[in-house]
Amino acid sequence: MGRSQAVPRAGGAGDGRFGPEADDTGCTVLHVDMDAFYASVEVRRRPELRGKSVIVGGPGNRAVVSSASYEARRYGVRSAMPGALARRLCPHAVFLPPDFAAYAEASRAIMAIFRDVTPLVEPLSLDEAFLDVAGAVRLFGRPAEIARLIRRRIATEQHLPCSVGVAPTKFLAKLASTRAKPDGLLVVPADLTLEFLHPLPVDALWGVGERTAQVLRRLGLRRVRDVAHAPVGMLRRALGDAAATHLHELAWGRDPRRVTPERVEKSIGAETTFESDVAEPEVIRRTLLALAGTVARRLRDAGQLGRTVAIKVRLADFRTVNRSRTLSAPTDVSREIFQVAWALFEALRPGDRIRLVGVRIEGLVPVEKAPQQLVLGAPERGWRDAERAADAATDRFGRTAVRPASLLGPSGPGTREKLRGPPIVPLSDPQTPS
Repeated sequence: MGRSQAVPRAGGAGDGRFGPEADDTGCTVLHVDMDAFYASVEVRRRPELRGKSVIVGGPGNRAVVSSASYEARRYGVRSAMPGALARRLCPHAVFLPPDFAAYAEASRAIMAIFRDVTPLVEPLSLDEAFLDVAGAVRLFGRPAEIARLIRRRIATEQHLPCSVGVAPTKFLAKLASTRAKPDGLLVVPADLTLEFLHPLPVDALWGVGERTAQVLRRLGLRRVRDVAHAPVGMLRRALGDAAATHLHELAWGRDPRRVTPERVEKSIGAETTFESDVAEPEVIRRTLLALAGTVARRLRDAGQLGRTVAIKVRLADFRTVNRSRTLSAPTDVSREIFQVAWALFEALRPGDRIRLVGVRIEGLVPVEKAPQQLVLGAPERGWRDAERAADAATDRFGRTAVRPASLLGPSGPGTREKLRGPPIVPLSDPQTPS
C-alpha cells in the first residue's frame, strides 16, 4: 500500500499533532488526490516500469509533460514542462504517449469508490475530488478512518496510489493532501488550523500564482501569517478588492464553501499546438473545422448547448489573442460553431505564423432548457440530426468513420490516423463565411 504517514513540508506540522492519527473532530471534508495519476495508470499496466522514471508525453520541442512518476520528479521533471527539457533533465526516462481513454476509465472507477462512501462528491478533475463525509460517519467511522478505507479500496481494487487530506474546510483539505504526498494521509485538526496554516509560504494560498506571490513578497509578505496580519487596505491597493478579501479570509483559515456534487461547466473547448508554426490559411481552416467538430461532440455528449463561440490564437512569439461572438440562439452544431470561429479568425488576420489555435463555446445551457428557435420553411431534419447520426456511427466504428470531406485530404489533421471499420462517410463541409 505504501507508507501510512507523510510528514508535511511546512513548519509546525512534524510534531505529531498533524498526521493520520491526529484529532479529526469536525474534519468532515476530504480531498483525495491521485499520485502522478497518468504515470501510475501506465505503470499499473506495465509492471516492469515500477520504480523507473516514467513520463507521459512526448520528448519533442512541441510536446509537453502530462504526468511524471515520482522517480522522474526527483530530476526536476514536472507536469506542463516541455518534453525536450524533461528529456535533458532525465535522459534515461521512459516516455509514453498519453492514453486518455484509459485514464478516464480509471477515473470512473475511482469516483465510484468515492460515491460508495458518500453522495457528496465534487470532482475537480479526473484525478482529484472533494468529499463531504459528515453523513457517512455512522456507517464507516470517523473521517480519518473513512480516508483509510478509501485509500485501501483504491489500492486493492485499482492498484493505484493516492493521498488524502482530512480537514474542516476544502482549502485546508487540499493543502493537507498536497503535503501528504506521495501515498499518504494527513489530518489538520480544527483547533490547530492556524498552527498548520500560518508557517506556510504565501503561494500555498488558493489563487496565489507566481505573479501574485511576487507582489506579496515585494510587500514583505512571505508566509501566510504575514498575509493574515497585513493591513487589508495594503492588500487592496496591491491586489484589488476581491483578491485582497479572498486571501485575507483564507489566511485566517476561513473558507465557507461547501462540497458541491454537481459542478456546472462554464465552457467546453479544444485546442491544438502545431508541430511547426504555420501561416497557411487552409491549414488553419481545416484545424478550426476539426476543433469545432470536437467541441460540438463534447457539447452533445454533455447534453449542453452554447451561446458564445470563442477562438484562441497563439502566435510564434507566444503572444495569445482571444476573440468571441455571441449567437442569437445556443447551438451544439459543429457547422455553426465553425462558421463563427472562421469568421472570427478572418477578422483577426494576425499576419504572423501561428503556434496554437483553439475553439471554445461558453454560455452553456442544458438542451432541455434551451428555447427552440423555429425558422419558417426549415427542413424537418437539419444539421443537428445529421451530426447526431454521425455520432452514432463514430461510436460504433471509430471517430474516423464520419468526417467533413475536407478533412479526408492528404493535408488534413487526421491523415496520420490508421483508418478502421467501414468506408468513411464524408459530410459536406460548411460553407466558409465570406
